[in-house]
Amino acid sequence: MKLNPYLNFDGNCREAFEFYQKCLGGEMMIMTYGEMPADDNAEAGEGCAPPEAMAECAHLIAHVCLTFGDAVLMASDCPPGFYEAPAGTVCSLQIPDPVEGKAVFERLSDGGMVKMPFGPTVWAKGFGMFNDKFGIPWMVNSEGTSD
Repeated sequence: MKLNPYLNFDGNCREAFEFYQKCLGGEMMIMTYGEMPADDNAEAGEGCAPPEAMAECAHLIAHVCLTFGDAVLMASDCPPGFYEAPAGTVCSLQIPDPVEGKAVFERLSDGGMVKMPFGPTVWAKGFGMFNDKFGIPWMVNSEGTSD
């Protein structure tokens, strides 16, 4: 069993995931609402938003999947009026090497708000917390006790 974070954005999902791919590497699959196949079984007006709202958000991301290493990060833009800012959750990256952990921390936190700079703690060789420039909270942890 595997648990994968699924993030929601308010119209800037593509920008966020291009940034994440630049910071983390990996392969990305992306589909807009306009590229979604029509559902021949749906009644008029059914779906996540009325047809007129879907027409105005055809350029927004319906689903994106970024696979890097053994991790998967997924997301979408919410249809107009459905977005809620993240609260009470954090994306946590476990990176064994503290040098690599610090480098990832610095790339992902660029333009964001650092809450705890990356450094050794009593529980890890390196740990840091930040909200990225898109408002997504992150932790980067390099396991093992500091020396």
